Amino acid sequence: MSKSFSDSYKAAGVDVTAGYESVELMKKHVKRTNIPGCVSGIGGFGGLFQPQMAGMEEPILVSGTDGCGTKVKIAQLMDKHDTIGIDAVAMCVNDVICCGAKPLFFLDYIACGKNFPQKIADIVGGVAEGCVQAGCALIGGETAEHPGLMPVDDYDVAGFNVGIVDKKDIIDGSKMAEGDIIIGIASSGVHSNGFSLVRKVFDVTEENLKVYYDELGCTLGEALLTPTKIYVKSVLGAIEAADVKAVSHITGGGFYENVPRMMTEGFTAKITKSAVPVLPIFNLLQKVGNIPERDMFNTFNMGVGIVMAVSPETADKAIAAIEAAGEKAFVLGEVVKGEEGVILC
Repeated sequence: MSKSFSDSYKAAGVDVTAGYESVELMKKHVKRTNIPGCVSGIGGFGGLFQPQMAGMEEPILVSGTDGCGTKVKIAQLMDKHDTIGIDAVAMCVNDVICCGAKPLFFLDYIACGKNFPQKIADIVGGVAEGCVQAGCALIGGETAEHPGLMPVDDYDVAGFNVGIVDKKDIIDGSKMAEGDIIIGIASSGVHSNGFSLVRKVFDVTEENLKVYYDELGCTLGEALLTPTKIYVKSVLGAIEAADVKAVSHITGGGFYENVPRMMTEGFTAKITKSAVPVLPIFNLLQKVGNIPERDMFNTFNMGVGIVMAVSPETADKAIAAIEAAGEKAFVLGEVVKGEEGVILC
């Protein structure tokens, strides 16, 4: 008897039946993300979504795509795969909300050396949890086996998000003025940027990820794998409650690269460094790696995941809305005239 196609493909390194099992295992996770607008379930050739545009004069779609970088290596070494998907969602939706858009739907992409169904389901479970936190639907995705290209235990996770905003409500910094207040929203840790440096500083291995640090209150691995904060509810709440002029997601490049991206020409964000609530993981990173302070602020979020410029008259309302959404907010500085984009002093 000749071998079936699936047997031949399995011999080549791709297990079709494992793919079917993964899909079955992830269905319960995907179901959690169903929101009004979902037209189809997973399994089709395209994900269908009908946006609710009632009351919008000129709906604008906003898209974002990103991954988790080498943070996936931490998840692999710890053999803990149920939170890395949250990071994938966070990195996308936190970009999309910077212009005031509400995330609508998300698609994920998982590349792996070998499809282990339960591991893939755990990853997608994290993606679904991220979508629930962001209030968007997981309407599709792809899991691709790459035998011979990736080691069997390796994988990478990326995603794609689409949001919507009325054109008149776009946050673009155009209304920025001298004296606007710079507000920060607390991060949960390293988030998903700078992990190549993190791994070099700590010479990350399976064993040293298990080391407990008193200053962290947990093991190194637990601190590093803490999921990226999803700021959808807090940022959109602040925009609704206050006169928010600009928003920046503090990702790769830290303060020095990301804050200037939200600033209007001729204005600079003047930030007081002592107002930044530096988290213990960053103090530890700086000490162990002997990293100059400027490099820290040019690589990591340092404890601040979102920075926004708000009118002085409504700054208190913005902070109250952010805290009502369950996040910590604080005044970091103010908008001044200048061409630097950001000054940390």
